[in-house]
Amino acid sequence: YEGTLENIYQQVMPSVVNIRVVQKQEAPGPDFNFGGFPSLPFPFSLPDTPSQPQYSQGLGSGFVWDQEGHIITNNHVVEGADKVEVTFADGRTLLATVIGTDAYSDLAVLRVEQSGDALKPVQLGDSNQVRVGQLAIAIGNPFGLEGTMTAGIVSAIGRTLTAGEAAQSRAAFSIPGVIQTDAPINPGNSGGVLVDAQGQVIGVTSAIESPVRANAGIGFAVPAALVQKVVPGLIKDGRYDHPYLGVSGVSLTPDLAKAMKLDENQRGALIQDVTPGG
Repeated sequence: YEGTLENIYQQVMPSVVNIRVVQKQEAPGPDFNFGGFPSLPFPFSLPDTPSQPQYSQGLGSGFVWDQEGHIITNNHVVEGADKVEVTFADGRTLLATVIGTDAYSDLAVLRVEQSGDALKPVQLGDSNQVRVGQLAIAIGNPFGLEGTMTAGIVSAIGRTLTAGEAAQSRAAFSIPGVIQTDAPINPGNSGGVLVDAQGQVIGVTSAIESPVRANAGIGFAVPAALVQKVVPGLIKDGRYDHPYLGVSGVSLTPDLAKAMKLDENQRGALIQDVTPGG
């Protein structure tokens, strides 16, 4: 077990990057945060004078996608950023450009002016084959502590996470097939990798469930299958168009079935709302 973890770290760590984001603030306000997931920011501000703008910064994680300079991270890590810096395992720090984002999968693609053998892409695994109980290892930048590896198991599969809001409706979108793990994930792990015993990426660490905004043993990762689907579109077009029905609802329970004057054994989805034009 110990040897497996050591080998995974040596294999994967060169592909994982640390991300520093700077955002200009128009006026003093709440500490800058990375959207929904508690990717704890590390705020700072310059002197509060009329002529001096204020800035906030935050830290996250990412990983090398290919040798063309593309870096993958979470959308909430770079959302609203004015400046993004990527630091590699060997200490190189490069400015990055955001070339594509997708709030509905919480994924984003950056690009750095570096290519070739200096970049080591990750190996993607098949998240559709992930099973509860298998080894799960997270590598990222929690609390700014670069190159941190934590280990656990896959706690559950097929979870959903609320991702974004439809542009002109009340409908909430959910990320499907999310992997739940007890591998410790903390603020700053956002955009990092969740890998299996072969060192292949099975998910992008994106969220935690915790009353204290820190690890409580329930972390979530966007599945690699969704990453493979969305990222090429973000690289090519800067966006990914998700098909959707334009309805929202809940699973039908015996109580709901009774209230709707249906057979209590009826199963299915109860439509609660239909988006105009959906």
